[in-house]
Amino acid sequence: MKLFKLRGGVHPVGRKELAAERAIRQFPVPERLFVPLQQHVGAPAQPLVKVGDRVLKGQLIGASQGNISAPVHAPTSGRIAAIGDYTAAHPSGLTAPTITIESDGDDAWLDVDMPSDPFALSPEEISIRVGAAGIVGLGGATFPSAVKLNLSRKNNVRTLIINGGECEPYITCDDRLMRERASEIIEGVRLIRYAAGASEVMVGIEENKPAALSAMQAAAAGTEVKVMAVPAMYPMGWDKQMIRALTGREVPADGRSADIGVLVHNVATAFAVRDAIRFGRPLVSRLLTVSGGAVAEPANLMVPIGTLVEELFRYCGGFSSQPARMVLGGPMMGIELSTAAVPVVKGSSGVLALTRSEIGSTQPAPCIRCSSCVRACPVGLLPLEMVAHIRAGNSAAAVAHGLKDCIACGCCSFVCPSHIPLVHYFNFAKGELMELERGKLKQEATKKLVDERIARTQRIERERQEAAAQRKAAREAKERATKQAAAQTISEAA
Repeated sequence: MKLFKLRGGVHPVGRKELAAERAIRQFPVPERLFVPLQQHVGAPAQPLVKVGDRVLKGQLIGASQGNISAPVHAPTSGRIAAIGDYTAAHPSGLTAPTITIESDGDDAWLDVDMPSDPFALSPEEISIRVGAAGIVGLGGATFPSAVKLNLSRKNNVRTLIINGGECEPYITCDDRLMRERASEIIEGVRLIRYAAGASEVMVGIEENKPAALSAMQAAAAGTEVKVMAVPAMYPMGWDKQMIRALTGREVPADGRSADIGVLVHNVATAFAVRDAIRFGRPLVSRLLTVSGGAVAEPANLMVPIGTLVEELFRYCGGFSSQPARMVLGGPMMGIELSTAAVPVVKGSSGVLALTRSEIGSTQPAPCIRCSSCVRACPVGLLPLEMVAHIRAGNSAAAVAHGLKDCIACGCCSFVCPSHIPLVHYFNFAKGELMELERGKLKQEATKKLVDERIARTQRIERERQEAAAQRKAAREAKERATKQAAAQTISEAA
């Protein structure tokens, strides 16, 4: 099949050799797991257990809330030790509602319903089971997968793309998954295609992963799934970039891929769908990469959700040198961690411990207007113009240059010869605009309350006046009736 020309992108040093040849290993269940109730886009799950309850692996412990949400399940068997706030995987170091499970060491599964033939289920039933399993986008977006399946059928989506890009440096978990679990992934892909009603299926894998390509092509032989090699560049893992490479179509600004008839899922999501439908297993663990120059023994580990990052580093032999930075995810779009005492969540593709030489320490210099950032932007934005407006204190003007379309991929910052942290400026501006929008909404809500109070007061006064008028009219009518009765009595007496 023909590939289409891409816009922008960069080629950072991959450093994937640190973990790429490390086969998948199962991480042992820790003594305690810290399971956040917010691991997905949308409303957080609501706890269904209380402290002291015994739970089995795969048991529902947090129910989804609203149309966009996902349930949470116990990653192992044991006892609910606590329900409350625990440090979240976020640069702020703030806390999030979390269920703490004390493992009993048995890792005993809850009895589950396993269909004899997954493809005998209806598309709607598959979507229901995917939603009940708590599956979200495992490429990092964490959007509830069942919602995407339902939207695809509603929007008559015809093209399914499975993203095997994995363009972030260091991260190799999807690569290993495709090498070692190719047939399971393909089965998951076919289940997603069936549930979404798509007629065309493509798997895009970067050309720098020949072993994964070979394994996936062999597993897809004789099926409707086409496995394609795409250019090895960043951010090929971005769904809109993969769509453009494979179909030539472009998702409109503020639009979704479904608007152009395309559904995109990650290879790890396909693997999770297969587990959920064939074996009835909810999403309670995920494969991730532990890597970085400071890690003694990089690895690709299948890890229970809620495992602390510090335990992963310890399992990988600790640090060979003091890390200068710890990152959850990849170095381009991941988040810097202030502590390793944070839990792995569904969207965690990797944890990195980077040395000073890996992160660099060059100080920013003034912009030289070279436009390198413009050429690198995969969205086609003007980063130098946006940052000029933001520096001038006019974040609103940056919106006219596409600030809201920025995906914070970091390509512009990566190529900037002046080492300006462009993405930091954009994230700051987005936060500022969001705060202004919240303030505006608050003012509108306050005005609405004031208007409603005035209307209520006016209504009460009007009703009071109408009641007074009715009482007066009734009184006057009574007085007239009394006078008429008296007059009639006198007349009759005369």
